[in-house]
Amino acid sequence: MKTAHSDTSTALQQMLLRMGDSTLVLGHRISEWCGHAPVLEEDIAMANIALDFIGQTQFWLGMAAELEAEGKTADQLAYLRDCAQFRNLLLAEQPNGDYAHTIVRQFLFDAWHFLQLQALMKSTNASVAEIAAKAIKEVNYHLERSSDLLIRLGDGTPESHTRMQAALDDLWAYTGEMFMGDEHDIALAKAGIAPLPESLRDDWLACVQEVMQQATLTLPDNPFMHKGGKQGRHTEYLGHLLAQMQFLQRAYPGCAW
Repeated sequence: MKTAHSDTSTALQQMLLRMGDSTLVLGHRISEWCGHAPVLEEDIAMANIALDFIGQTQFWLGMAAELEAEGKTADQLAYLRDCAQFRNLLLAEQPNGDYAHTIVRQFLFDAWHFLQLQALMKSTNASVAEIAAKAIKEVNYHLERSSDLLIRLGDGTPESHTRMQAALDDLWAYTGEMFMGDEHDIALAKAGIAPLPESLRDDWLACVQEVMQQATLTLPDNPFMHKGGKQGRHTEYLGHLLAQMQFLQRAYPGCAW
């Protein structure tokens, strides 16, 4: 028979993977712009944000590895799991596309990420609260930056506006998953470890609407939302991403540098 402690422990493990996998996957996605961004300043900025996410991943997956107590490390969780074992948000794995897609994806994630970390800073789990307090300083900058770029490009030239609206239309259906809870979320909320996902939606939507209004962009009215990433059901894009990200460790098992 499962105890309340074991249920909470399992739920915490899932939350740590969801946080760490999302920052890992999005961090890798952003790193793909290194050497390819439209201007030098963006190339440097994207590389730094990717490094921020990878640093946060080390904390989340490091804690997940300790909780699992099987002698694994954060690197092993990152490089030796297959698609179905990843728990990242579907939004994070979507392709970069043009720069409009990258900025819209970043803003939609940043707006949620900031609120999630803000809530996790109040966690009854001291380690979770500590990680969140460290990460939110970086994410506050991420949100400011992506908001500014979204407004500048959305309310820019006819071409940039058209591209930003198309990106928003394409990516909007991946935002609902951020606010869909399951039994793990309920267990964590009862223990005071993490917020219920749906409790963040109103503040997130208020932030998004304010920025989109300044960017002269229109939110899609299609209610359909994709889901499944947090339970290990992913789009085809994650497999291609992992094949690239995990190649070295798969080709040379146990290598270190």
